[in-house]
Amino acid sequence: MVVGAGVVGLAVARALALAGREVVVIERERATGQHTSSRNSEVIHAGIYYPPGSLKARLCVEGRRALVRYCRDRGIDHRILGKLVVATSPEQHPTLAELHARARANGVDELQPLSGHQVRAMEPRVRATAGLWSPVSGIVDAHGLMRALLADAEAHGAVLALDTTFVDACPADDGRLRVRAGDLELSCALLVNAAGLGAHAVAGAIAGLPAERVPPRALLKGSYFTLAGPPPFSHLVYPIPDGATLGIHVTLDLAGGVRFGPDQQWVDRIDYAVDPSRAPAFVEAIQRYYPALDPEALRPSYAGIRPKIHGPGQPVPDFVIDGPADHGIPGLCNLFGIESPGLTAALAIADEVLRRLGLRPTPT
Repeated sequence: MVVGAGVVGLAVARALALAGREVVVIERERATGQHTSSRNSEVIHAGIYYPPGSLKARLCVEGRRALVRYCRDRGIDHRILGKLVVATSPEQHPTLAELHARARANGVDELQPLSGHQVRAMEPRVRATAGLWSPVSGIVDAHGLMRALLADAEAHGAVLALDTTFVDACPADDGRLRVRAGDLELSCALLVNAAGLGAHAVAGAIAGLPAERVPPRALLKGSYFTLAGPPPFSHLVYPIPDGATLGIHVTLDLAGGVRFGPDQQWVDRIDYAVDPSRAPAFVEAIQRYYPALDPEALRPSYAGIRPKIHGPGQPVPDFVIDGPADHGIPGLCNLFGIESPGLTAALAIADEVLRRLGLRPTPT
């Protein structure tokens, strides 16, 4: 059983089904991917930002390669536009050099350092003193990806139960797990908690799970604003990373529109309303690298919530993928803090889950 039908849950369901397992996916919403999976930048990340040796670094690089192949094979809309990471002052140049070195350590060898003049040659409206060019970054249709993952899983026997809330689970004497979800009572050999924003609640309802194996939960809201008028950019444009996020950056959608975001707002509840009063902070951040921005052209768009496992000012932790070797419950795998680059890494995360459960992923 897989709890959660976001992009990671569906990728896990597909991987389990391809490995010959009978799979039931339960989802408390009435449709798939209603939270983090569809409320993000839809960027295909290269693997620039994450500490070498971390799960985020390894699974992003593996996942990006797998994702691009999968999109090509399945006809999922995506574009490898390339990304510019730009410095707006000489004081930021050492950070660019650190990002370049980190990317190389992660196996991302395609990056190219650029001068400010070279950045402007690629994006004339961008103000920069230096930059990094990532030719392998891009964008993907997240909903199209989730539809394909579900179709593959169902073609191999998986069943999706929508509007079905996980109630609890407990290990049984036969080594299986007894699960209650909605009106269902099931016995399963494997249980994967891929519930995203709800992963902590699911974990808290699993009998016998040590409390120390459930990390803290925090919610970081990110809002997006769209830009009215013709797009002034041809590539993704990112500033130097800012604290817990990658900063308010430029994303081009598959229809050619431009959106800016996300910002960061620590919250105590899930609320997807975009506050128009956040626009001045967007203008200030964007005009550092796009001085020609017309503030009147910004329009509130949408917001997402990152499933954080750390609070304000704390170090950004790695993905948590806990299998039986970590918590001692046979057949259980919990996923916590699967934020960016979770969309890019989804296929690789699924393979990692199978390995944690003692299964061999099926090459595809």
